Amino acid sequence: MLRAFLRNLLSGPIAPQLRRFVIVGAIAAGVQTMLLWTLVEHGGLDYLVGALLAIEFTIVFQYVLNNAWTFRATRNVGRVSYFVGLLKTNVVRGSAIPIQLGVLYVLVTWRSIPYLVANASAIGLTGLYRYVLDARWTWGR
Repeated sequence: MLRAFLRNLLSGPIAPQLRRFVIVGAIAAGVQTMLLWTLVEHGGLDYLVGALLAIEFTIVFQYVLNNAWTFRATRNVGRVSYFVGLLKTNVVRGSAIPIQLGVLYVLVTWRSIPYLVANASAIGLTGLYRYVLDARWTWGR
């Protein structure tokens, strides 16, 4: 599955869209990591609470970028369509939050991995899941 995903990044009918999705995801992962660090180190929040807030922020951030660039051919336009798409991506990505927080918790608590490194791993593990559901449901591809 990973090999097919990587091969599709280079060629195939969805390669340009998948590359854009990965680029937006990488940018959002950086934003999420910086926000998580800020919330934990400067806001005094527990890393799981900080992660939850950072994830929700980047859900909206990614939707805006993905709607404008990644899925521009099928983008949600008009006020109602735009907000329905935002609601759909929140459902999709919201369903990934327990997975991401679970991986984060296990890596930090049971493996003693620093929370920022563990968060990056959790983001990576849920990326394909989010792409498939967003591409098929949020943007109807």
